[in-house]
Amino acid sequence: MQPIPQLTPAQAADRTEAVLLDVREASELAEGRIAGSTHIPLSQLPARTFELTRGRPVITVCRSGGRSAQAAQFLAAHGFDVANLDGGMTRWTAENRPTL
Repeated sequence: MQPIPQLTPAQAADRTEAVLLDVREASELAEGRIAGSTHIPLSQLPARTFELTRGRPVITVCRSGGRSAQAAQFLAAHGFDVANLDGGMTRWTAENRPTL
């Protein structure tokens, strides 16, 4: 299994060509989400992978980086170009990055 690249919030913000995939549960979105992100909870990802475009890089996001790392491994195994947001939304907001 290939190691999944870990991106800082600054690196993720610069990857404008990538899909930001938020894999948190719907109830967690009230804490804030990244503008333009796509929401598919980790538990629904296997059934909803078809909603993602294989030709576009994906950056997975969760609260702290654990669930998004699982999502990234799953997507990588299914042929996606994927990276994980290191530290998740906790780090994103700690670095004063914008949320909705």
